Amino acid sequence: MPEDKFRLLIVEDDLGLQKQLKWCFDSYEVLQATSRSEAVAQMRRYEPAVVLQDLGLPPDAEGVSEGMATLKELLQLAPQTKVIVVTGNADRDSAVRAVGLGAWDFYSKPVDTDVLKLIVQRAFHIAGLEAENKRLRAVHAASPLEGIIATDESMQNVCRMVEKVAPSDVSVLLLGESGTGKELVARAIHARSERRSKRFVAINCAAIPEQLLESELFGFEKGAFTGAHRQTIGKVEGAEGGTLFLDEIGDMPLPLQAKLLRFLQNRVIERVGGRTEIPVDVRVVCATNQDLAALIAAQRFRQDLYYRISEVTLNLPPLRSRPGDVVVLAQACLRRYTANQARAPRGFSEEALVALQRHAWPGNVRELENKVKAACIMAGGPNITPEDLGLGGNTGQFAFLNLKAVRTQAERQAMLQALALASGNISQAADLLGVTRPTLYDLMEKYDYRDVPRE
Repeated sequence: MPEDKFRLLIVEDDLGLQKQLKWCFDSYEVLQATSRSEAVAQMRRYEPAVVLQDLGLPPDAEGVSEGMATLKELLQLAPQTKVIVVTGNADRDSAVRAVGLGAWDFYSKPVDTDVLKLIVQRAFHIAGLEAENKRLRAVHAASPLEGIIATDESMQNVCRMVEKVAPSDVSVLLLGESGTGKELVARAIHARSERRSKRFVAINCAAIPEQLLESELFGFEKGAFTGAHRQTIGKVEGAEGGTLFLDEIGDMPLPLQAKLLRFLQNRVIERVGGRTEIPVDVRVVCATNQDLAALIAAQRFRQDLYYRISEVTLNLPPLRSRPGDVVVLAQACLRRYTANQARAPRGFSEEALVALQRHAWPGNVRELENKVKAACIMAGGPNITPEDLGLGGNTGQFAFLNLKAVRTQAERQAMLQALALASGNISQAADLLGVTRPTLYDLMEKYDYRDVPRE
């Protein structure tokens, strides 16, 4: 969006300085206020993304009490607004207090317009990124795949495949690194299937000792072994009519693989110590982070079982190959973890956003969730910093990253994601981005994107 569409509210009682600032920021849509009541009225009516506010406002023009009260009220009305407070020379204590109340940044008089322009530009840049993330979250909040957040095209493809395969009864194999959300996808398959009113039963094949796994899966009869005092059904029977999720199927022992194959072929089981064949109607979804082809070659996994469980195979991409999803996921985690906290961070600092995007995420989404959860506890200010996330070492290597490069990258990524979500429909993509069609055409030309024909 061009800068002349951005709204900047200037709260300043000095009319001379007010005129100077209006002239300085003539590329923006400038709103003006000289008192708390006027500032609140402008905020309610226009909802500007950035506010430039003097702390010395009447009736306490020589102090800061009225300015602090104005800051609190503005942030209560619009918590995501970036408020930049302007303080008197050497009044650093007031600036620190204002930041503690939620101000985004501060600047001390006398006014250097070049520096102030840079601060305001940075504020609009961050506000734009947050607004973009909010739009993308709104798009995916309506997604039928509850709990899955995906703005990257590779994960979007997975979601589309889930929607296609869920209504059928075919066996599905989910492949992906640890922490990529395989169980979440399995639950989405169940929720979109005809079996959604029945149980979803999950079992981790790697978490149960080999000698106990068979009885956990198929159950046992009374007296089948020492300690078997009563008949017990297994996970397979417990999932009758629903979905059975076998996580870490690659760790299943070979002898048990043969029994699972028999069940998948005949859809009957025998409890441990029993002789009666019991028919069971379940849909089977399996998952693993291992290379099954390599396990088959090493004769540690049955090839015939592989063919049975992989009627449809979905590959879940690691988080490091989904750069557009990292910040969106982090924001979703922040909202979830701070929903019931009285005192919680409101967002991420600019440095934290860079650190989130640059981290390799070897633990994928699970690692991201853990870091954001810990940061919500450790954060001492209104915004989470790289240090709160445990990513403080990631920012130094990006010292030469400038705001223009960050903005260009985010703008191009947003354009590509919107076009992908809209399947190339220019009007829909423009609506997702909150811009006009001519503006989107300008962006496509700017980034030399010619895969979509003009409407």
